[in-house]
Amino acid sequence: MSADTTETAQTPPGCGPADSDDPARLRAPDLSYLFSHAGHVLATELTARLAEIDVTPRGHCVLVHAQQGEFTQIQLAEHTDLDKTTMVLTVDALEKKGLAERRPSPTDRRARIITVTDAGLARAAQGRELVDAVHADVLNAIPEDEREAFVRNLYRLVNGRLSTPVESGRPVRRGGHTGSQG
Repeated sequence: MSADTTETAQTPPGCGPADSDDPARLRAPDLSYLFSHAGHVLATELTARLAEIDVTPRGHCVLVHAQQGEFTQIQLAEHTDLDKTTMVLTVDALEKKGLAERRPSPTDRRARIITVTDAGLARAAQGRELVDAVHADVLNAIPEDEREAFVRNLYRLVNGRLSTPVESGRPVRRGGHTGSQG
């Protein structure tokens, strides 16, 4: 399409960015693209920031959740929304760095409780500061009088309409959680 034509290219839903000033796109936004892109960019930024303290977003998430109680590895996987294999690899990496330990469960000899070491507690606190700073910076891009409503509505979606994945005959690739909430 030449620069002098008056036609505008239409981006099919799920295929890319659209101008937020386009009234038609505001009435029918491409939510899949918007959520996916925002999530991806936020994940890359959090990954880079947490790398400064030698922890992955998943590792940080596990540290934050593990310090909230005595959880078995399986319970922690459920709390952090990680599959069992990813949880094993994540805890292995945390153990290798001296940030977490597997201890026998006092109630089930087959299960292991994931405990956070003193070094892990310190690293989780550092990570929390980094994550909070990134989140605050992201929210600062929204006018102050709109931030609370934005966050409230995101929670409304995540705890309501978008709370449960739909079963599908096709596998859906899914990125891991990167924030401190798991």
